[in-house]
Amino acid sequence: MVFTPSYSSNQISKNSSGPNTRRVNFGIKAGFNSSMFLVSEFKIKDVTIKDFQNNYEIGYFGAVFMRYNIRNHFIQPEVSYNISRCEITFDKLGSQHPDIEPDYATINSKIHSIDIPLLYGFNIIKSGPYGMSIFLGPKLRCIWTQRNKITFDNFDQKGIYEQLHPFNISAVVGVGVNISRIFFDFRYEQGLHNISRSVIYDNINPDGSIGVSNMTLNRREQVLSFSLGLMF
Repeated sequence: MVFTPSYSSNQISKNSSGPNTRRVNFGIKAGFNSSMFLVSEFKIKDVTIKDFQNNYEIGYFGAVFMRYNIRNHFIQPEVSYNISRCEITFDKLGSQHPDIEPDYATINSKIHSIDIPLLYGFNIIKSGPYGMSIFLGPKLRCIWTQRNKITFDNFDQKGIYEQLHPFNISAVVGVGVNISRIFFDFRYEQGLHNISRSVIYDNINPDGSIGVSNMTLNRREQVLSFSLGLMF
């Protein structure tokens, strides 16, 4: 006699549905980001720069996360290492000299940071191995000052140095899709305050000595990102 075990349809569904049935999930992911700075004020000496252009550049990141599931809802803390890049350009001559070839100055930013989002999510679809969710929440950004690279090219001022605030807060909203253990998500992030603490440059005093002057640069970061990962 051969004994053949039997399983109910509920048991089969539960065993084949992968990570969607678990109370706690862990995951890893990596992806790309595209940053742009929203400049609210940019002033050099007494001149306010109004016409400037943001040029998107591709950055990248890697992250680990935990997801705590409560029926169709979840809480998801993350820790990620991010490198974001952006370029700001403007014509130093402005619109006052339309007949002269533009003379562009550029600010290149490459910012390293440890990001810690805390997200609330809702599963729109949670059926078997398939899932689709929306999520939102705050993100704490810890900037790694020693690894940043910010350059001011073709400026008339010399010795320009920008210091960033070490901690920043952003708002995050996004959508995620998973098929069994594989998932991807797309998210938009908006910085809530100015990331620039100060910008200084060398200034020659009337007696010939070199002093320091201030430049005003208020900017918030706006980021689009896409990631691909595994959830367990």
